[in-house]
Amino acid sequence: MFKKIISIVLAALMICACLTACGKNGASLADVKKAGVLIAATSPDFPPFESIEGGEVVGIEVQILKLICQELGVELKIEQMDFDSVLTGIQTAKYDCGMSGITVDEDRKKNMLFTDPYYNAAQVIVVKADSAITGKADLADKTVSVQTGTTAESGCQDAKIAYQGFNANADAKAALTTGKVDAWIVDNLTAIQMVEEGDGLTILEEKMTNEPYAFAFAFGSEDLVAQINTIQEKLIADGTIEQIFADFGETYVKP
Repeated sequence: MFKKIISIVLAALMICACLTACGKNGASLADVKKAGVLIAATSPDFPPFESIEGGEVVGIEVQILKLICQELGVELKIEQMDFDSVLTGIQTAKYDCGMSGITVDEDRKKNMLFTDPYYNAAQVIVVKADSAITGKADLADKTVSVQTGTTAESGCQDAKIAYQGFNANADAKAALTTGKVDAWIVDNLTAIQMVEEGDGLTILEEKMTNEPYAFAFAFGSEDLVAQINTIQEKLIADGTIEQIFADFGETYVKP
């Protein structure tokens, strides 16, 4: 009987040890410097912040993070996935950093760390050129498309606006052009670039929201985030980030 009790106690201790070991914290500054690489997760369907050109992920955030990595003395490695997977990958510390035009909000701050915002974005409404929709008030009895997991989706939930969610913004846009939905809600710079592709769409003047963008990290990366904030502050102050936006033909809005 005594041996059985000892066995049960040892088994319980092993389970606790496993649970402790499995609880992974985010990478520290020392971890990243030792590895010589910062692994960033992104959904590269969000121009001009992330997109694919010639099989390579490019964009505003890519350029900013490359400069940050240069200052840290490490390489940038990019992993591609759906937006939802970016957020869960950061929460579980599967990746060091998340970059996908991620808006800082109170709900997300409960589950991950953020750098200081580097840009102030806005959610806009995209409709067909001949649409009768002229602003937010007209969406009350309409259905819109959004990218799943974004603040466009949570904003629709809060405002009780009917919506259809898609993994990629290209699919959310296609839902509008094919008449499956009445409007598409997306970030302003992405809307500008994707509307310029044609398809008879227009962006309404009234904005849905104003939102700060930042890079996301897992809890446990506090010293890494602090160092990145210092680098990022310098890049904002000396006009480097504003110039990156200009290089992509976009206007920079300081947070």
